[in-house]
Amino acid sequence: MEDNGGLSSRGCFLMIETLFTQALGLVAPWQVDEVIFKPENGRIDFEVRFGAAVHACPACGAAAQPLHDRLARSWRHLDFFQYEAHLHAEVPRVACAGCGKVTQVAVPWAREGSRFTLLFEALTLMLAPTMSVLAAGRLLRVRSRRLWRVINHHVGRARDQESHARVRAIGVDETASKRGQTYISVFYDLDAQRLLFATPGRDKATLGKFASDLRAHGGQPTAITHVSMDMSGSFQAGAAEHFPAADVCFDRFHVVALSSKALDEVRRAEVKSAPELKGTRWGLHKKPADWTVKQTDTMHWLQRSNLKTARAWRIKQALRSIYATATTPDEANPLLKRWLSWASRCRLEPFKRLGRTISKHLPGVLNGFHPGKHNGRVEAMNRALQEARARARGYRRVENFIAMAYLIAGKLTHLPASPFAPFLPVPHETT
Repeated sequence: MEDNGGLSSRGCFLMIETLFTQALGLVAPWQVDEVIFKPENGRIDFEVRFGAAVHACPACGAAAQPLHDRLARSWRHLDFFQYEAHLHAEVPRVACAGCGKVTQVAVPWAREGSRFTLLFEALTLMLAPTMSVLAAGRLLRVRSRRLWRVINHHVGRARDQESHARVRAIGVDETASKRGQTYISVFYDLDAQRLLFATPGRDKATLGKFASDLRAHGGQPTAITHVSMDMSGSFQAGAAEHFPAADVCFDRFHVVALSSKALDEVRRAEVKSAPELKGTRWGLHKKPADWTVKQTDTMHWLQRSNLKTARAWRIKQALRSIYATATTPDEANPLLKRWLSWASRCRLEPFKRLGRTISKHLPGVLNGFHPGKHNGRVEAMNRALQEARARARGYRRVENFIAMAYLIAGKLTHLPASPFAPFLPVPHETT
């Protein structure tokens, strides 16, 4: 009997099965055999059938080998509308006469050992950098531990395929995976602006670990020409040992931060005898363009005073202006030497001490004026990592934080494509 549309019930079912076979991207001999809709359970189940009696051996490739048996498997798929979607299939195993092995056929929609489809895993990787994995798990209705396994698998696999053969300039920094503890060292490609390597610790050994990882990805420590870092003794020792051909560039942001620290020391010592300095700390550290009206009035008053803090602020600003104007080591050299002369005669012990530190490391400080050979981009990427840490309210396992760091800042090119990529609009070219 036919319905009003001229199609039999069996014909309608065949159309639905064909539709979902195409929607799931299945090709022969795989096809949807049955669709089970359970709105009361909030899910839709697809029974997928392998419609062939023979298959090439997955182990040796021998053609037309008989099937040995079939094993029932299930996978979570992308939601259909508001309903959870699950795929079920009896996956065949091939008994090969050629190699004598019994091997399971790989399904085209999922990786071996996973209980998620590849499209579901791609969605997980798409969501993870923009929200906490716990929040992503709630959205997807999956425990976060299972999502972390997906993330760690794909990040590790993508990193294995990355090439570091062209890396020449690196930036080294540290960042915290938990508040006040568990520091990791991060290594960035300053030219490509991507995270290359992250490892627990912030000592000399971390540079050795990076050198080994660099070799594993086709790079050579002897090819590194510049290493940007702070003045940490352990980082300096590690760079000298593992990257002997590289010019050490002491990061400009670290040098300016040392001057801010010296300014804080002067202010804290003087506020005991000049209580009017209370509440001036933030104005002293801001750029004048960012001052509030109240801070502008306070800073104008301070500059007209004879306080040591005013003199310290002017010395700090002079150092900052050198970094704002000099674009090469040759331009910076005479300016820095004049600043060092001023610092040595300023009668402010924190700045005299800073002057001695900069003099001791002057070649590396000057190298920091090479264009692009500083950790400005590194600091920006570290802020992105700390924002991710804040979203997650910390990471229980440092390995998870490192995986997230690669996902956010690694520019990995071998991750699964977005499940929505085929449907994203192509931007029109403008003339």
